[in-house]
Amino acid sequence: MGQARNAAKQYWVAVKAMLVFTVVLGLAYPLVILGIGQGALPAQANGSLEEVGGRTVGSALIGQSFSDADGNPLPEWFQPRPSAAGDGYDAAASSGSNLGPENTDLITAIDERRAQVAEFNGVPASEVPVDALTASSSGLDPHISPEYALLQVQRVADERGLSADDVRALVESKIQARDAGYLGEPTVNVLQLNAAVAEMG
Repeated sequence: MGQARNAAKQYWVAVKAMLVFTVVLGLAYPLVILGIGQGALPAQANGSLEEVGGRTVGSALIGQSFSDADGNPLPEWFQPRPSAAGDGYDAAASSGSNLGPENTDLITAIDERRAQVAEFNGVPASEVPVDALTASSSGLDPHISPEYALLQVQRVADERGLSADDVRALVESKIQARDAGYLGEPTVNVLQLNAAVAEMG
């Protein structure tokens, strides 16, 4: 009888502990974190979404392609770097190509991309920067180098009937400095840049 009473007491302690931890860790803690996120960093907490004309067009954290249904790049938009994630910028298949620098398939792809980017933008192949030729390790990098963004200025300006000087100034205003002033390289977020281009007309 005493053993049964002790066992029941232990079970009741376990049930109470489970209920307390369910309330604290399953309800209270998530609600506190949600409140902090929405109060202090609402844009980041909600996915860093970008809007154009009141319509959500994507997240500034995840790259996307600016191409037609056949995969051809649209000349009126700034283009991102290549992506090896699925069919390109597939968030469900984040990955790089994992090909080494001496892999013949990678070398061939780089040569083809260099020729395509040079022709698409009307520049010598020697001016095409490396990030226009290679995919990021995640395949979802939303950024390109300032050099690649500036390379595309004339094409975008011509396609949209805008002043190249105005488009260049827009690109320069969107250049993000190194993190903490010394980590990484300056970058340009392609989605944010294209959102600003759309607002120019």
